[in-house]
This record gives sequence, structure tokens and C-alpha cells, in this order.
Amino acid sequence: MPFSPTLLPLLKTFSWQELRHHPWRNAAAAVAVMLGVALAFSVHLINASALDEFSQAVRSVNGQPDLELRAAQGTFDESVFARVAAHPQVAQASPILEISTYAVVGNGQRTALRVVGVDALVVAFVAPALMPIPTTLSSQTGAATPERFALFAPDTVFLNASAQALLAPLTPGIAKPAASGRAPADATPNSGLKIAGPLLRVQSGLQLLSVKVAGTVNASGAPLAVMDIGAAQDLFGRQGQLSRIDVKLKAGADRDAFTRSLQSAPGWPASVTAAAPGDAAARISNLSRAYRVNLTVLALVALFTGAFLVFSVLSLSVAKRAQQFALLGVLGLTSKERLTLVLLESGALGLAGSVTGVALGTALAALAMRLLGGDLGGGYFAGVAPTLHWSAVAALVYAGLGLLAALVGGWWPARLAQRLPPAQTLKGLGAAEGANQNHWISIILIALGVLLTRAPAVYDIPLAAYASVALLLVGGITALPWLIAVLLDRVSPFMRQRLLPLLAIERARRVRTSASVAVSGVVASLSLAVALTVMVASFRDSVAHWLDVVLPADLYVRTASSSSAGDTAYFAPEFVQSVATTAGVQRVATQRTRLLLLDATKPAVALIARPLDDPANALPLVGDPLPVPPGQIGIYVSEAMVDLYSAQPGTQFPQLNSAMALVNTSQSATFFVAGVWRDYGRQGGTITINAADFERLTGDRRVNDLALWLNGTADVGQVQQAIRDIAERQAGNSGNSSNSVNAGNSLLADAAGKLIEFASSREIRAVSLKIFDRSFAVTYWLQFVAIAIGLFGVAASFSAQVLARRKEFGLLVHLGLTRSQVLGVVAGEGLAWTAIGSIAGLALGLGVSVVLVHVVNPQSFHWTMDLAVPWLRLLALCVAVVVAGTVTAWLAGRAAAGRDAVLAVKEDW
Repeated sequence: MPFSPTLLPLLKTFSWQELRHHPWRNAAAAVAVMLGVALAFSVHLINASALDEFSQAVRSVNGQPDLELRAAQGTFDESVFARVAAHPQVAQASPILEISTYAVVGNGQRTALRVVGVDALVVAFVAPALMPIPTTLSSQTGAATPERFALFAPDTVFLNASAQALLAPLTPGIAKPAASGRAPADATPNSGLKIAGPLLRVQSGLQLLSVKVAGTVNASGAPLAVMDIGAAQDLFGRQGQLSRIDVKLKAGADRDAFTRSLQSAPGWPASVTAAAPGDAAARISNLSRAYRVNLTVLALVALFTGAFLVFSVLSLSVAKRAQQFALLGVLGLTSKERLTLVLLESGALGLAGSVTGVALGTALAALAMRLLGGDLGGGYFAGVAPTLHWSAVAALVYAGLGLLAALVGGWWPARLAQRLPPAQTLKGLGAAEGANQNHWISIILIALGVLLTRAPAVYDIPLAAYASVALLLVGGITALPWLIAVLLDRVSPFMRQRLLPLLAIERARRVRTSASVAVSGVVASLSLAVALTVMVASFRDSVAHWLDVVLPADLYVRTASSSSAGDTAYFAPEFVQSVATTAGVQRVATQRTRLLLLDATKPAVALIARPLDDPANALPLVGDPLPVPPGQIGIYVSEAMVDLYSAQPGTQFPQLNSAMALVNTSQSATFFVAGVWRDYGRQGGTITINAADFERLTGDRRVNDLALWLNGTADVGQVQQAIRDIAERQAGNSGNSSNSVNAGNSLLADAAGKLIEFASSREIRAVSLKIFDRSFAVTYWLQFVAIAIGLFGVAASFSAQVLARRKEFGLLVHLGLTRSQVLGVVAGEGLAWTAIGSIAGLALGLGVSVVLVHVVNPQSFHWTMDLAVPWLRLLALCVAVVVAGTVTAWLAGRAAAGRDAVLAVKEDW
């Protein structure tokens, strides 16, 4: 539509006067848009910054090789390295041993630490950021000078900036790094921080091993310690093992041909596969994609409701200025120009809200990353402290969404201004009620929304499900006139003997299009509030039932707080046997967790070995367990395994055979999927196997978690102390042995008991649900915002209508109705309309909640949950909306029942 030169003077005078005389009402609409843009943009900035920081850290640590060779089970025999290094197409091959463990700082607090063993002679060519920079502090001059051979010394580590910042305040001899992670100004060039060789304690099993800090590395990211690969193998008992091999090929070599030649070579381990160097960052990106998108959509709820606030504000503005628009029409302003003028006003509100929303979103993102890091409750970027990466393109996109929302909200008022009949409007008669629309359009929209729920996700993003929710909302809102007619036609006969209710019902029934406009905001906001309430309640109820099944014991004992550290922080078989004979302990159940990389493009799968004598009671199964065929080994997979790896019940799962690292490489095992269970703790997939089968196949008898059932008279505190004493006693005995791994290390047996964490099932349950409630606290705030915006829309719509009905109310006053009775009629209309809006909002919300629970959630996170409807809470929410809507209508009608309404009857005389 071309821009008329006439509109610019009107914007400066006509529109500006409206804004100047009603600043707070227009500011409320701009603030609604601002909040929606700010929330969505801040979520985008935080997630994008965290993902970018994680990717940079991965590139820093992994370097830029042409290929990475990894094994599904995590480690493989170092003999593979000799074969790779001797390959004619290989220019450089760098062996790497990665170990996830914990460092214990001066106050006894444990913190996650990644130890990387490297070959210093070749790592500089593949991953320069991992090259150790040796430094010592001279006793004569105090200057930092390099110690050339420290990088080959046993029990010696080199820390990155994050590890230095973590240990500096508590470890003597380490200068505290700057906030940016860079070295302080008094450090010598290229030497990092001043380090005098302090001792750092790292965990292995239930032992603390002392290592000397001898320098720095330039790698970014989470706390990292680099050491010689041979020293790392000896220190942690990983002799002859590697985690990966970084390969740089010769110029002109074909990567695919090289990979095929390796995998087809005789004796090549089937579990060792080649992957692109960026797969680690891609795995995190793929894993967090659904979480990031869902969080963004949730943030856009405020923007969606903001469009209704713009609609309400402009509807009131157009109604108040109806005669002015009519006069402009008589003076030559065409209907299209009136439409354009109102759209420009809505665009101005949207532009103001979008610009301030981008600024507020940037500030919120910076504050959230300073206080909370880049995690946002999802757990995908734990340990990442990102800096804000501002994107002009993203800012324009989200500002455009805000502007679009405002224009959508202003479209209907603009159409009203366009359709105003100038002659009738100048006489104060207003516009006639439009014809009723065909309700079959609404039914078709709802039917299409239902059909879209059957569509699959696209890259784990339920795009069709989101479209289904939108169609359900639009279809339900457009069906309001028909719903109002159906309900009020049934109620009207019962009000014939009551004058004021009859006036209210008849008015609401005969102007049902206006009524639907008035309550559309309430229906939209209430339906979203109901849907979010049901979804959160269903998820919380399912998680609570899941915790009841997976936490049957009285006391739980662990030393590794994450699965990645399960191979380093573990309980030895001797420790488990001693705990089983401790006074007060009736029964002990063990659990061993290992991570398996079944697909380089997907997150690692957790393999859990635990006793499974009765799977139906030990696991929260979906359905009944299947009988395991003779000669096969039964496994039970989480729902994510079905979606990601097609591990259907009743089928075999051969991928596990090569990933298990069997003790006897000549044997093979057939794994049978005997059941599917819900696992709300691991989105990437979980495989559960009987502990006896796992130990027989792998020879791995290490344990990560203990579940203890106590005697009825046992004192929990005494049991915990007895277990700590066992840990310290066994650590001391190990330290006195002739084990060469610990030679030259200060073994701190008295601190072994502090490496154990205890928690009762009640404590774990309470903490888990508290974290859940905190993670979903934003949904309650969004519900409040949505309802408030919907009620403001009711107030604005009623205000607009009563301005057009002043003569009607004046006539009622002339006929003998008192002011309070007129207000009663208005309040009755508000009661009728908001009651119908609450019914429609509740029905729509329940429909949307079914889509969220049974479609969006499984497609996004690969787990299901049972629908739980908190009827009492929903009823209270609907009653609150009806009461608030009635009071809002009464307040909006107060001006219509005054002296101006009486005088309005004389306007045409």
C-alpha cells in the first residue's frame, strides 16, 4: 500500500495528540511488546553465547586435525596408534588420553577437572593450545623462568586459565588471574602466571593423588590440566590406553579413502571409528537444540499476548476517535488511508517496544550470564562461563518479530477505522454489528490443528506441533461468536423475569462479535496459562512418580557426581564388600555407569549395570517386560533409545556388541531389547543391563553408586561415619603398597572419607523437585503476564464499547434506571462474556496441553509423561479471571453511566 503524503502531517498532529493525552495506555502496549522481545532475545543471546563459547573451547582443546579416532567405550589400546602413525597418508598423529576427575582445593571442596595427557613432541602441530608452557619462580630474583623438561616429568600438570582462577585463591604460589582469564600484568611475556610448583590433589578411585603445578596452557573452556601422556597413564592406572588419536593427513590425501582403509585393515578394532573434529560441538548443539527452541517459544508467549494488548489499546483509541476519523473521511481521507494511519500508529508502538526490548534483552542476557552462567537450567553448558556475543542480525530478527506482533495486533482496529461509515459515525450512531461468520471455518482450523499433531519432528524440533497449537488457538478464538450465541441462547429464557440480567444477557447475545473481540485476549491468555499449568503439573507429577521408583533404598552413596567421571571416581570391589558387612546395613545394591559413543553425531549413551532380578519393579517400565530368548542378554532401554537408535522392544541391538569392549575379543554377545523405561535424567539415551552380565562380559567390577537398605534400628549418622572410616582405612592400605602408580605422590588417606557423598531418598527427591520448580518458575510469571494482558484487553474493549454506547446508557437513565443499575448491566455483560471466555479458554487450554504433553515433549526430549490435570488450580484460575473481568467491566462502565451519558442523548437534538 503506497504511503500518502497526507499521512505524515496527520501522524505529527492527529496521532501525536492521542499519544500525548494517553501516554500510560500507549506505554503499556509498548511495554508488552518490549517484554516479549526482551525475553526472547535474551534467551537467544545466552544460548548462542554459551554454544559459541563451548565450540571455541572444543576447538581450543581439540585443535584442528583432519580426523579424530575415538572408541565407543571411551578408551582403546595404544597399539592402534602405531598403526595409524605408520600409515603412508598420515603426516602427524597425536595420541590423547582424556580423564574426567575431581580436584580438591584447599578448603576440601571438590571441583570437576579434565586431565588431558599429550605427547608434547607432536601436540603443538595439531592442538597448539594444549602445548605446556613450563614456568617456575626463581628464589633469587622472583622472576618466572621456564623449566624446559618439566613437561616430561611425572606427576606434573599445566593448568589453563579456568583451573588457575579456581585454584589461585586457595593454593599458595599461584597468582590470581584477571577476571578475563588472562595473565596479570606482572607476569612475564609468554610465561603465563607465576607458579612456584604448588601441589594439586586429584581424585582416582577413593584416593587423592598429589601432582605438581609446573606451568600453564592456553586452552580455554572449563578447568583443564595437561600432562605428559605416559605420566597420566601411570598416575591414573591407564597403562596402554588412549582416548583418541588426532590425525593430520598429508596434502592431497582423501579423508574418506583413509577412513575406509583403516576400517578394512585386518585386526582393526570395530569400536574405533573416525569422526570430524567438530562433532563434539555438533553433539552439544543437536542435544540442546530442542531445549533452546522450546525456551524461545516459551519466551515468545509474552510477545503473543502483547499483540492482544496492542489490539486492545488501538481498539479503544479508534473507538474514542471514531467521530474524528469520520470527519477526516468527510474531508477527503480515504478508507485505505485511515487503515494505513492506524497501522502506522501500531507500528510506532511496536517499533518503540522492539528497540527498547532489544536493549533490555541485551542487559538481561549480560546479567544472567554474570549470575547464572550460560546454562539456563538445561545442564547442557555446565562449566561454561561465556562472554556476551551480540548479534546485529539476531537483534533485527527479534525486533522484526516485535514489530510484526504490533502490526498484527493493530490490524483489526485499523480495519474498524477503515469501515467506519462517516455519516452515521458523525451522528454518534457507530458502526453496525457485522454479520456472523461461518463457524465451519473455525472447525476446519481446529481439525487441521489436530491433524498436524500426527506429523513428525524436524531435527528434534516439533514445528508441526507448534503450528497445531497456533491453529487450535486461532480456531477456538474465531469460534467465539458461535459459542456465545449457543450458550447465551440457552441462558436467555431463564432471565425473562429479571430485568437487569435480561438486559445484560440480551446485549451480550446480540453483539456477540463485539463480545468475542472483547474476550479474545482473555481466551488466548487463559488458554496458554491453562496449557502451561497442565504441562508443568503433568511433568512434575511424572517426575515425582519416577523418583519413587528409581529411589527405593534408604541411603545412597556416590563419589562421582557426573557420568563422565565414572571411570575415575569409583568404588573398588573391596570397598563394596566392606560396606555390605557394616553394622546397620541390611542390603547393598550397586550401580556402574559408563558412557558409550554409539554415534559420533549423537550424544553419548549411558550404560547402566545394576541388579535386575525383577525389572518390572526395579525400573519405571513403559509396558510389561518381554521374556528374554535363551542364549541372549536382556537389556532395557530408555525412550530416547527407541527414537534415536530404533531400539524397539523385542528386537536385537547389535551396536552394543562392539561398544562393550568385551574381555574376550573372540566372543560375541546378542543383546535383546526386553523393555523400555522412562528416564528423565538423561536425554541422550540409557541402556540398563544386569550387573552380573556386565561384569562377565567386560571384567569391570568398579562401582559408581551404592544403594543401602538399613536395619530399622540403624543410626544413619553412624553408618555414614563407618563408611567414611572404611574409605580412609583402605586408602591408607593402598598407599602403603608397592603400587608404582602412587610412587612419589603424597597420598592423603585421611581425606578419602570426604570424597564420598551421602543422600537419603527423601533428600534426593526434595532437591530434584526443588530444582524442577526453580527451572519452571518462569512459566508462572509468564502466566501472570498473559492473564494481566488479557484482562487489560477486556478493560480496553469495554471502555471502547461504552464510549460508543453513551446514548444507550443515557436512554436507560431517562427510563428510570439508576447509575448503580446501569453499572450492574455493564458488570453483568462482563460476567457473561468472561464466563464464556473462561469456558473457551479452559477447553482450548486443555486441548493445547494435550499437544504439549503428548506431542511437543516426546518429540523434543524423547520421553513421555502422563497427563495430570490440577482441576482445583484450574478452577481457581478460571474463577479469578471471571471475577477480575467482571470488576474490570464495572470499572470501565463507570464513566458511561455519569452525567455525560445523560447529555449524550441530546447530541443529535
